[in-house]
Amino acid sequence: MRSISVAERRARLGIRHRLAAGTRSEDPLEIARSLTALHATDPATVYLQVAARSRTAGPTHVEQALYGDRTLLRLLAMRRTMFVVPTDFLPALQAAVAEPLAVKQHRRYGKLIADAGAVDGDVDGWLRDVEDATHKALLELGEATGARLSAAEPRLRTQVTLAPGKPYESTTGITTWVLVTLGCEGRIVRGRPNGSWVSSQYVWSPAETWLPDGVPSTLPVDEARAEVVRRYLRTFGPASALDVKWWTGWTAGEVKKALAGLDTAETDAGIVLADDLEPVAAPEPWAALLPALDATPMGWKERDFYLDPGHIPSLFDRSGNIGPTVWWDGRIVGGWGQDATGAVAFRLLEDVGSDAEAAVTAEAERISAFLDGVRIVPRFRTPLERELSS
Repeated sequence: MRSISVAERRARLGIRHRLAAGTRSEDPLEIARSLTALHATDPATVYLQVAARSRTAGPTHVEQALYGDRTLLRLLAMRRTMFVVPTDFLPALQAAVAEPLAVKQHRRYGKLIADAGAVDGDVDGWLRDVEDATHKALLELGEATGARLSAAEPRLRTQVTLAPGKPYESTTGITTWVLVTLGCEGRIVRGRPNGSWVSSQYVWSPAETWLPDGVPSTLPVDEARAEVVRRYLRTFGPASALDVKWWTGWTAGEVKKALAGLDTAETDAGIVLADDLEPVAAPEPWAALLPALDATPMGWKERDFYLDPGHIPSLFDRSGNIGPTVWWDGRIVGGWGQDATGAVAFRLLEDVGSDAEAAVTAEAERISAFLDGVRIVPRFRTPLERELSS
């Protein structure tokens, strides 16, 4: 059995995730491919993941890839989480993740509508008809916000009462539900934000006009799942089956079947692809400032090889979401936020030496220049980020 040390795992991380100085890229597509998928729960995280792995790329480079070249696409995928992915990954993701998710979402929303008594008769048929009518309206409009679509298709304004009689009772429209389902089905896509690059409100477009060939879904499910795991292992291997299960959100049985469809090898640190057993030499020591929910720390369930458990209370929120982190040579050594002026402020949680501190300071200045005064407030705030930003 091949032995892969902690030091080699950190070397793999630095090189493959384009964090080591000599591996950085100015191409957002290359960076996304290196990470398999960019986390996109926070819109700003997409841009900051690119910033951390480039030297000179700015927000306009990311916007060009997303909205000009359209080589990257934002979609709901693994663990019902928002990602930005290379469009050549869409066939596998659509078959392995998005279509099964669409079925679940349609069923869930239909049950909520039925339980609330918001619609009489065949709720499933009614909801499917609303989805089809919304897609048709979007084709006619070319692009539209949710508000504009609800004007074109008034049934989107149907109100549903959730948890009636409970202290947390609320009433909501179904516009977002329908748009999420259509997005998972690959019929519509999120286009430009309705605001700046940190906005989370998007203008929707039909997949037929946004992508020349639409969103393909021709792969058999088993083949698609194997491709998703293959890309994951190329980025994050060695990894355990638990890591794969956590990252994909699949059942243990689904993960086992996907792994069985690949040529893999066992190491003392976890599973790798069979052609990925060559030793990886350590790069020059590197520093990086990664945003909240960055793809690198979110790639593994078992994180001890790069994270001291003692740092968790400062860097994670109560639900286990990781905040902005400071890295030195393959491990997390601190956290960062923005002060009142918008400049990056960081704190090291351990002594890393003067050279490392100087490298981190240089990265903080570079990320400050990338942000150019734009204030980022992570969706899930952590104790250290709050303190540094107060």
